[in-house]
Amino acid sequence: MGTHPEVPLLDLQAQYETLRSEMEEAVRSVFESQRFILGDEVRALEQEIAAYCDAPHAIGCASGSDALLLALMALDVGPGDQVLLPTYTFFATAGSVARLGAEPVFVDIDPATYNVDPDSLARAASGCSRLAAVMPVHLYGQVCDLDALERFAGERGLPIIEDAAQAIGARDAEGRAAGSRPNIACFSFFPSKNLGGAGDGGMITCHDEALADKLAVLRVHGSKPKYHHQLVGINSRLDALQAAVLRVKLRHLERWHLARAENADRYEDLFRKAGAVDSRTPLADGGLPLRVPSRPAPPARHVFNQYVLRVPAQLRDPLREHLGGQGVGSEVYYPIPLHAQACFQTGQPSPALPVSEAAALETIAIPIYPELRAEQIEHVATCTVDFLERNA
Repeated sequence: MGTHPEVPLLDLQAQYETLRSEMEEAVRSVFESQRFILGDEVRALEQEIAAYCDAPHAIGCASGSDALLLALMALDVGPGDQVLLPTYTFFATAGSVARLGAEPVFVDIDPATYNVDPDSLARAASGCSRLAAVMPVHLYGQVCDLDALERFAGERGLPIIEDAAQAIGARDAEGRAAGSRPNIACFSFFPSKNLGGAGDGGMITCHDEALADKLAVLRVHGSKPKYHHQLVGINSRLDALQAAVLRVKLRHLERWHLARAENADRYEDLFRKAGAVDSRTPLADGGLPLRVPSRPAPPARHVFNQYVLRVPAQLRDPLREHLGGQGVGSEVYYPIPLHAQACFQTGQPSPALPVSEAAALETIAIPIYPELRAEQIEHVATCTVDFLERNA
């Protein structure tokens, strides 16, 4: 009997092997300079990210979480303010709001894209008295319906902070890159991202020069010039080592995006041949109990930071266990919506956000990294389909 291929959820070693000489040269250059905080490497990365995202300004910081926090601080969001954001996302989106004493107001998601539902946004806004901002999330690598969100925000005079942590290089329905619209956009360089560093790192893009200057001041304890503080900021400086690593990887990012899309095509072909359809069709409609990600029509682009399947809730965790037994990594993004997290319980009834609650029970992410081989993809698909056909 042959052995099955191991397929981790993410294989950064495979990526590193293709970049080893470039990475070592870049890191060695920083060590030889002995300039580790901000400096020329960070300035160069900021310019390159701004150009890549088609944004006038980019400001590096210590993490994607700090990018969100700094964006809120630059807009003077504080105690008593309210910020609209999806409940189905990583904790940092709401955590940054709560850290400033403001209130995260949770909204539901679209069941097909997992991005914020504009109708839920409007319903939540009707109960708010001190709205200060809207913070949509481009989840899994697909841009939100920004046209609808900008109409909503414009009618209410609200700024938009795009949580684009998972979406660098993604494009909206008009073909515009995440970060290119006249909003603040926040990116993460956590190692698992499509553009990941050798640790934490983040970036903020914006179109207003005064706002960019304020963000740059806030990330260095609010000082300008040094030791002169007009603002109370935080310590959120991007390391030169991280910038050097990211500059190497940025040169390969478009190639990796294409590889992820090709891997998604392979998965979709295999799953559709088995009877799966995409996430626009509810599981309740029957057929093979498997929904693949819906794909936006060009010129929009999904960059597949995650490749997320949907299966019935009672099969999701058993499927994960089965995949693990076959050497296949998987993850759940995210098992508990934010409105249900213990730290956000106020003693009042939680809002009814049923689409997010269902997604938390039914979604599973499978490997999608660029270095996947065809036989690995086939193994993942075969294991998934075999399990579902036996257990549906």
